[in-house]
Amino acid sequence: MAFTGDALIIRACGRTDFQGGSSDQLYQSVHSQIFTLPKDTLLYPAHDYKGFTVTTVEEEVTYNARLSKNKETFKTIMENLNLSYPKMIDVAVPANMVCGFQDPPSKV
Repeated sequence: MAFTGDALIIRACGRTDFQGGSSDQLYQSVHSQIFTLPKDTLLYPAHDYKGFTVTTVEEEVTYNARLSKNKETFKTIMENLNLSYPKMIDVAVPANMVCGFQDPPSKV
């Protein structure tokens, strides 16, 4: 099994239009790190908007509406999603940037 975070959402993927996102980097990451796993590997996204909780590599390689395309088509799709700016993104991004692992403070 693998936990995909927001990189791969069942039949879709995370946005690349904010938080320093890169459609090129997302495509490369998913194709080299997730789609190379055994086809029966269970994939668990961070969340899903349609109530799904698990998928497989084989299902996503076959049915993912964005990531099953070639890189240029994927980039075009991502550039033309025309999604609204998330209401709380200006609060969430700075909060996310200070969460998780951080280097320990330097000793003076």
